[in-house]
Amino acid sequence: MSTESSAARRVEETDVKASGLKKVVTASMAGTVVEWYEFFLYASAATLVFGKAFFPNAGTELDGIIAAFLTYAVGFIARPIGGIVFGHFGDKFGRKQLLQLSIILVGVSTFLMGCLPTFQQIGYWAPALLVFLRFAQGFAVGGEWGGAVLLVAEHSPSKSRGFWASWPQSAVPMGNLLATAVLFILSSTLTQDAFLGWGWRVAFWLSAVIVVIGYYIRTKVNDAPIFLEARKEVEAGHKGYGVAEVFKRYPRGVFTAMGLRFAENILYYLVVTFSITYLKTVVQADTTRILLLLLFAHAVHFVAVPLVGKLSDRFGRKPVYMAGAILGATWGFFAFPMMDTKNDVIILASIMIGLLFHALMYAGQPAIMAEMFPTRMRYSGVSLGYQVTSIVAGSLAPIIAASLLSTYKSSVPVAIYLLIACAITAVAVFFLKETRGVSLHDVDAADAQGTADLLAAGKK
Repeated sequence: MSTESSAARRVEETDVKASGLKKVVTASMAGTVVEWYEFFLYASAATLVFGKAFFPNAGTELDGIIAAFLTYAVGFIARPIGGIVFGHFGDKFGRKQLLQLSIILVGVSTFLMGCLPTFQQIGYWAPALLVFLRFAQGFAVGGEWGGAVLLVAEHSPSKSRGFWASWPQSAVPMGNLLATAVLFILSSTLTQDAFLGWGWRVAFWLSAVIVVIGYYIRTKVNDAPIFLEARKEVEAGHKGYGVAEVFKRYPRGVFTAMGLRFAENILYYLVVTFSITYLKTVVQADTTRILLLLLFAHAVHFVAVPLVGKLSDRFGRKPVYMAGAILGATWGFFAFPMMDTKNDVIILASIMIGLLFHALMYAGQPAIMAEMFPTRMRYSGVSLGYQVTSIVAGSLAPIIAASLLSTYKSSVPVAIYLLIACAITAVAVFFLKETRGVSLHDVDAADAQGTADLLAAGKK
């Protein structure tokens, strides 16, 4: 280890103590919980409500759900656009400012969704307005993830970055947990007519309360010192930033990140979104029962993610991620038959196992992707790798799965679809460089020297 590298590490550790790492984690999670509460609220409502309220002429119940999922996909299409825009300005002006903007935008769009008239009231204007608000929501969420995880990753010590940076990831199941809990309470206390008529709107209106809390907490933190240093060089015109610079200097990092994201994203939306469709249309489970099972599963997922993040610090990024890809490939072949038993305990086990497999891939993503790119273009790099993939992965997963189920009347094609996705991710993991313990200062030093070999600069 060189003298310069050792000095950089000492500066990094000092920066961590001065920043108040736990406070940064709390601020990052607070906003992320809010934004993913709202994003996943739409996912649940797409299956439970929107097919009837906005697409009543779609034909069968499954056709209406597929139509609702198409509007759901609009949010994923908007996410990479948001990631590019927020990433560009986030690399220039800072993670904090862009995170404050994203939480306001997603909050307003979600609140307005709860105010929308239905198809019976204004005809095709209803789904059109729904699509517009879904796009705005997805645009904001697209900028949220990169800023939230980098705010933590850039404050974290090198030796425990996997653990600390995984906490914003655990905020995602927490947001989903809150969304599911609100829908569960409403669906179990209201009649079906009342829930479909106005009850679902309350869940969207509640977002206004959590947005205010999340925004306030985010005003109490600052960007990491390593970013402030990089911003000075960007402002002085000494270094470039943004999407074009990322593709020019680190194309391998972008495409590797996309490959890593592919199966993880598909697995998650098959487990938490398509499972609702399968349980409703095939197993004929009632809404309240499904939501209750998901509540328990999301709670387990929330706890599992940071624990897996710690495993990635101990055993390395690659082996933990590869385990997730291999195990995830098996999920569809045993999970849907478990659901077919109609036994609540077995159904819950199938969902929980799927989320545990998912955590093996999901927890380490912030650290892995942060370690792929230098600070001056890190927001753009991680946002591209993470969000662009969602167009062909998570956005299409429920649609493809529902279409396969409708066409073949079997879950086996869905399981094969997931198997192929996991094989693609396994290839990406195989070619991934192990970066456990690398200093972000060393990543920047390697970038300044004109090399992209992070291991040569830091972790040997």
